[in-house]
Amino acid sequence: MKTFLHVGCGYENKSDCLGFNNDNWKEIRFDIDKNVNPDIVGTLTDMKLVETGSVDAVYSSHNIEHIFPHEVPIALREFYRVLKEDGIAVITCPDLQSAGEALAQDKLFETLYEGHDGPVTAFDVLFGHRETTADGNVFMIHKGGFTYSTLDRAFKKAGFQARYGGRRTLACDLFLVAFKQKKPNEEIIKIGLQFLPEEFH
Repeated sequence: MKTFLHVGCGYENKSDCLGFNNDNWKEIRFDIDKNVNPDIVGTLTDMKLVETGSVDAVYSSHNIEHIFPHEVPIALREFYRVLKEDGIAVITCPDLQSAGEALAQDKLFETLYEGHDGPVTAFDVLFGHRETTADGNVFMIHKGGFTYSTLDRAFKKAGFQARYGGRRTLACDLFLVAFKQKKPNEEIIKIGLQFLPEEFH
């Protein structure tokens, strides 16, 4: 059984993680908030409690936008560090390009899609979901963001040798599967598709 580090797990568990929700993977829950009962408490930029080269994958959904842009390289170096030599990182985050397109049409507060916590607007994509932050959850404020090309470049700069993914425009999300080692393109696609929504198949 392989292990994946579920970074910023919140109240989600393995069953919520596409591609990891099967018997091939063991989940290690990692979060800044001890109230969600993680296995390890830490932050994106300080993962020192996770041993170097100890996990087969890192999975992080909608977390990287909650740190400042200058902290992103630190976080990605931590992802790279904790992965085994053949490890992968699976990342999802909001798509600023989709939000920008809505903003350009003066649709800042119009619903882009229905999320788990209700309607999501371009404002929510840019700054954080208003209802969640209004409840006092400051961890959910957005401090940065990405288009697909800038997310891909950030992982390349961090040392990941291959990347695969794209934009899911219906939900204004970005998906990236980053590989620590170089692989043939066919293998990259075959592995990557396991962790991407049906829209990419």
